Amino acid sequence: LLKTYSGRWSDRLQKRRTFVWVGYLCAALAKPLVGAAASWPQVLFARSFDRFGKGIRSSPRDALLAESVAPEFRGAAFGWHRMMDTAGAAIGPLLAILFLHYHSDTSGLRGLYYWALIPGLISVLIVFAVRERKPETATAPIASKRSDDQTILNFRNVSAEFKKFLFGWGVFSLANSSDVFLLLKAQQNGISLTLTIFMYALYNLIYSLLSPYLGHLSDRFGRKWVLISGLGVFMFVYLLFGFANQPWQFWSLFAIYGAYMAATDGVGKALAIDLVPKDQKATGVGLLGTVTGLATIFASASAGLIWDKLGSQWTFIYGAIGALIAISILATLNSPRALK
Repeated sequence: LLKTYSGRWSDRLQKRRTFVWVGYLCAALAKPLVGAAASWPQVLFARSFDRFGKGIRSSPRDALLAESVAPEFRGAAFGWHRMMDTAGAAIGPLLAILFLHYHSDTSGLRGLYYWALIPGLISVLIVFAVRERKPETATAPIASKRSDDQTILNFRNVSAEFKKFLFGWGVFSLANSSDVFLLLKAQQNGISLTLTIFMYALYNLIYSLLSPYLGHLSDRFGRKWVLISGLGVFMFVYLLFGFANQPWQFWSLFAIYGAYMAATDGVGKALAIDLVPKDQKATGVGLLGTVTGLATIFASASAGLIWDKLGSQWTFIYGAIGALIAISILATLNSPRALK
């Protein structure tokens, strides 16, 4: 929910950096709060504080990223961002495993959260070195204005293509449950927790390495077809995940799953920004984040219910069907090149 709110607020002010550093600061401070927690309400508060920071920073950061490069390189820029972010997601857990190998007691686990404060604060300092562009004025006819000249996004007047994109992606998100179900499926078939973590690290590695390349392809050939190709990979992987039972199958599927994320995560954000006025970038990508987040809550609850009542394979069949429906919707999308 905060992604849309912070994005709209950022667009009104035409400022990005303040939201970004405040968001990263909240996330950094939340880590030692978890480590120091002595009860579950304290952990809940710390995690909520962390998610508050993510909600505040995400949309303005994505708009700032889009404004930092020429439009024809927008997809590649988001690809490089996903590469760096995901590289951290792959390296971080491996470092955590190494740390806990030598500090396996409870104090070692708490110490891990305290050490996490350091890279968090470094990220905050780096944000201060980023320069913002001067505010832009709207040129597209789908923006409306208040009497105080604060531009807002009137959703009723948003282009039909942006609505179609949100609808198609929302349908997919309603079937795209948490990755925890992938990990649970691997463990259900006798794969150890450590090996499962390494499989997930492989997925993040492939995701990281392919993101810049597929983002660049979206600049050259259009976002729609790269996005649809990624959903096709998702459908293929989910169908096979439902019936996988051998370790080599899980290693292969986790690796291929990385290609799906590389083709959709950054590319989807770039497409959302392509489809809204140039001074509404943060609001557009914020709406995408809100739709995705709310739909994923439903998807994960549904996946768990299907898993318990019908069996794990039907959870993945459900996800594959959702991807197929989304592909049929997005195939009708008139996706423009990034021109603003």
